Amino acid sequence: MKSVWEANAKLSSFPELSSDCKTQVLIIGGGITGILTACCLKEKGVDCILVEKDRICGGVTKNTTAKITFQHGLIYRKLLDKKGKDATQGYLFSNRLAFEKLCKLCKGIDCDFQIKDNYIYSVYNRDVLEKEMSALEEIGYNPLLVSDLPLPFANVGAVCFPRQAQFNPLKLLSALSADLRIYENTFVKDIKGRTAFTDKFRIEADKIIVATHFPFTDKHGSYFMKLYQSRSYVIALENAPDINGMYLDENDNGLSFRNYKDMLLIGGGDHRTGKGGGDWAELRSFAAMHYPEAKEKFRWATQDCMSLDGIPYIGNYSLFTPDVYVATGFNKWGMTGAMLSAMLLTDAVTDKKNDFAHIYSPSRNMLKPQLFVNGLETVSNLVGFPEKRCTHLGCALKWNKAEHTWDCPCHGSRFDENGKVLDNPAERNLD
Repeated sequence: MKSVWEANAKLSSFPELSSDCKTQVLIIGGGITGILTACCLKEKGVDCILVEKDRICGGVTKNTTAKITFQHGLIYRKLLDKKGKDATQGYLFSNRLAFEKLCKLCKGIDCDFQIKDNYIYSVYNRDVLEKEMSALEEIGYNPLLVSDLPLPFANVGAVCFPRQAQFNPLKLLSALSADLRIYENTFVKDIKGRTAFTDKFRIEADKIIVATHFPFTDKHGSYFMKLYQSRSYVIALENAPDINGMYLDENDNGLSFRNYKDMLLIGGGDHRTGKGGGDWAELRSFAAMHYPEAKEKFRWATQDCMSLDGIPYIGNYSLFTPDVYVATGFNKWGMTGAMLSAMLLTDAVTDKKNDFAHIYSPSRNMLKPQLFVNGLETVSNLVGFPEKRCTHLGCALKWNKAEHTWDCPCHGSRFDENGKVLDNPAERNLD
């Protein structure tokens, strides 16, 4: 099971850490967030080291749908109603800046970069589209409301952000990582103060950035309460139409579409990790009905960290860790989320004021309905006598028949059939 990005990119390998060392900034996690942050720090002349427990881009980054857009579903009406105009404008402007910076990086590198319009469509609810249009106009952005979509089913139109983008992320990151100081197969198991510890060595740093998808230490920040993980699936079809754009259903259980080279990528089958969902069966059923001549060339699945309020956590790991930072909870918008994190965290560790930092503060108010849902899920999976328990906090694992894995419905850890950790926050394999 390999993504189309892996099949069309080659990543360099890097050495394992072999001694104690010191640096200005240590970045833990070698996905797109860690690599973009290292690049931004390097631009500012900051000495930094990036460490990755396996291979760079070996986790969630290789499994994205790779859409670069600041249209994050129909989020702007929700933010305007709950956060107010200033915060909503700040979210739009900051993500637009991240979009522009990431596009600028892509234009200088051969990474299959293309400008494409982005559409959030609805199958049946025109009202939510019109409300989103109104919210966007109120905060100073004028999208398009369109009705004629090249999708093979009835719909009521879409909100369109023109001139967004798509690319192959691994091609970009392969080029960017070549000039960085990176250590692979270097697993950080603990942080104490400004020192990170592997099994053999220690890394002393002035600042530490945790970019491990799901934050790996529960000592601070309460991320095991503030996050849950969602699983989604993609198939790549040959002999399917070019839809000339990027499309996503406003409904959480809907489908997404985009092209890459001569293939059509269809995404969906979403579910909370550890719960049941449509997985690839839903996508294949759709393809068989609407694109009967198409042939499946690739399939893969991905995992996203979901925050309590739809806004990522970027900034100080907690109020009690002034020199440790985090970036997580991108809510399925990891491309702009990663670039935004790199920009905000570079400003933070170089003591530069950023006008948008407060919007993403991990220490903001966490009393949201999703907090209680997450808590209930944890409590319900701590009781009983299950076959296997997660090595993170002991929740009952559920068997994922589609992927042949043991998945945790509490916090999203995943293990293969033999008990090896596939996705954090769990760090230890099953017994």
